[in-house]
Amino acid sequence: MSYPLTALMPRDCIRPALQEEAGEIARLFLISSDGLAAYIWSKTDAPSLSLEEIGAARYARRNTAFSFENCIVAVRGHRIVGMAHAFPMETDASGTEETDPVLRPYAELEDPGSLYVSGLAVHDHYRGRGIGGALMDRVYALARSRGLPRVSLICFEGNETAFEFYRKRRFQEIARRPVVPHRSLHYSGGDAVLMVRHC
Repeated sequence: MSYPLTALMPRDCIRPALQEEAGEIARLFLISSDGLAAYIWSKTDAPSLSLEEIGAARYARRNTAFSFENCIVAVRGHRIVGMAHAFPMETDASGTEETDPVLRPYAELEDPGSLYVSGLAVHDHYRGRGIGGALMDRVYALARSRGLPRVSLICFEGNETAFEFYRKRRFQEIARRPVVPHRSLHYSGGDAVLMVRHC
């Protein structure tokens, strides 16, 4: 089911992503992750593929958290202008401990039982038009429809624009961990912050 984007033209909408849109999802996820996706995807054993190709293959999968099935897209005409990727954070805490020091802070910042937003991005030209807010409104509705009481996400403290965006939407900080610097990350200092909003 698609939902109209009231701030845009009537033909524009937010809808579930399609498998053939995995490449565009990957491009937007690279934007949203502030370098974290580039770090993770560069560790994949696929030297002949670009980061976007690795990400597209990842998001073309089914029945896994990082899948197009867990993405919604904002569409203007026939162009995808934004996306949100969210999946339920499992309540089973018996997973293995993260051994990669760069990734460990993010593994420690989890809110089991919430709908976790791992990525939200809007292409530069379309920012400031309410698209990010409309995507988040749809995420809240998804959480409620799945019986999940909260939406959670991790934001880099150094990304002041994103931090303010979420604070204005009533997200509250509940935990933080120092960022482990790496050349792939856009922010080499400060904290990664777990933020939660009740639906």
